[in-house]
Amino acid sequence: MALRLFSRQQKRQSQQASGPFASNAGVQDGYEPSKLSPLSDDPLERCIQQQRYGYLFSQHHPFQSHPAIKETCAAAAKAIDTQFAIVPEGIVSLAQTTVDTPGAAESDVETDPFLMSCACVTNAQYQMFVDSDGYGDLSLWPKDIWSHLIDFKDQTGLPAPRFWRDARHDGRLASHPVVGICYYEAAAYARWAGYRLPTGAEWQMAASWRIRSAAHVMRRYPWGDALDTRRCNLWASGIGHTIPVDKYESGGAPNGVLQLIGNVWEWTESDYAVTDEEGGTVVGDMLLKEVRGGAFDTYFSSQATSHFRTGLNVLSRVHNVGFRCALDPASSANRPGGA
Repeated sequence: MALRLFSRQQKRQSQQASGPFASNAGVQDGYEPSKLSPLSDDPLERCIQQQRYGYLFSQHHPFQSHPAIKETCAAAAKAIDTQFAIVPEGIVSLAQTTVDTPGAAESDVETDPFLMSCACVTNAQYQMFVDSDGYGDLSLWPKDIWSHLIDFKDQTGLPAPRFWRDARHDGRLASHPVVGICYYEAAAYARWAGYRLPTGAEWQMAASWRIRSAAHVMRRYPWGDALDTRRCNLWASGIGHTIPVDKYESGGAPNGVLQLIGNVWEWTESDYAVTDEEGGTVVGDMLLKEVRGGAFDTYFSSQATSHFRTGLNVLSRVHNVGFRCALDPASSANRPGGA
């Protein structure tokens, strides 16, 4: 079943209550809380400091009349060009069953061009969301889960990812992907920053690179058709913990998107809807969302491919699941201030 993929280190997870970074990044002892970064009093400049670049392209902020809006949006555009990559239109074949055997039911889905972040969201980036009281801004959260916000706490009881302390990440893990966040936390950050989560089909398109062309082929991995543990962080890679999100350039997709395979599983926007071998619908105790790509502790290589998908309940806050953001090209078409 889908949820079993996240339970093989259940014992190690229980130990994380006293040492939350033991399995995340190989930090066995000590803790170095990240420092609070000073922010500008100017709300527009503060958005740039917080890397809310997508938000600056929206029409739902109060900065349209700000004298520096044009220059600021130009800086945001440059940052997006650096941190995101275009994924061209294409087609993906989504498995409709939990079994991956020849002839198993599939559904073809066409995807439009979109922008995908070249890397997963890091602890340092998520820290800015926490510091801006993202957990207290109810406009970022669906109303029906407001009562659950009280459960989204760190090891010291403060609103933050599960394995942080005193609402601070370990500074040694600043460039590692943030983990211990549920689907709603990932979606809230994306909304706050002006982005969204990719759909499962979009994620698969980015990893398989099945673009519309004369070749019309699908890659099993972003780099090709053969597993190479020197290009990704899986169990067989022998690392045993997360690594910075900018590593393994050789394992990137053709457009430079990194770590679609390994390091951490990634939340997507899509519901996990499949059938089992008997044709029954797979359901969980609550809504399941697709997670993709495998993680540093994924043992079976068949679970770390461009097309494998599984599900995790939306409130799970586990040690090996993070996320990355997506953006529609049209989102920057009408830039404030004519930038």
